[in-house]
Amino acid sequence: MGYKKTTIPKSEKKLTALIGCEESQAVCFEFRKLGHEAFSCDLLPCSGGHPEWHLQMDVFEAIKLKKWDLMIAFPPCTHLCSSGAVYWDIKQKDGRQQDAIDFFMCFFDVNCKYIAVENPAGIISRVFRKPDQYINPYYFGDPYRKRTGLWLKNLPLLNPTNIITPIASWHSGSTRGGIKKDGTRTKSKLPALKSGSILRSKTFPGIAQALAFQYSNFIISGISIKEWDIMNI
Repeated sequence: MGYKKTTIPKSEKKLTALIGCEESQAVCFEFRKLGHEAFSCDLLPCSGGHPEWHLQMDVFEAIKLKKWDLMIAFPPCTHLCSSGAVYWDIKQKDGRQQDAIDFFMCFFDVNCKYIAVENPAGIISRVFRKPDQYINPYYFGDPYRKRTGLWLKNLPLLNPTNIITPIASWHSGSTRGGIKKDGTRTKSKLPALKSGSILRSKTFPGIAQALAFQYSNFIISGISIKEWDIMNI
């Protein structure tokens, strides 16, 4: 099953889209390619090469700047994801995890009709709800496993566009695995491809394209999620 690009006729309508917690501008750029007024927003300067499309400020202050048609957010997962569960006790005691949870939850109080919030599997599924769907880069033409959840408001599930065979997982460090009872770490059979939280958090091109193309077409179409799903079976 894949997204049918010819399903929705072209429209002259342009959307305003805020891409929160995105310094890479990967998703912002895909919306701009489609002619929409999109801005990335992060406390960090952008690395995508288009500072004129970047709001270097608190994302919740950026939300107040104008009426946005759509918001896609990538809140930091350092204190939330299951891969760091061995440190949850410490982070719960010193408040780091609760601060991260509160930040994540604030996106659902935003006055915006269409919202998508991304995060890996982790504590959010316990304290809030499970994501509406999990996606992987290899569903969209990038040959890696990186299981990521999408929490959606008034948006349909993202449809795979080009399912291929993954060659490895996308993670950090020279090894990856579990923690043994004696405290030592088991090694993964897969190589570590990237290190550093900023590099690991960058959105894959295929996913960025799907987010921009599918969500903008859905909003512009004006049809219901049920109708959209039927058209893309």
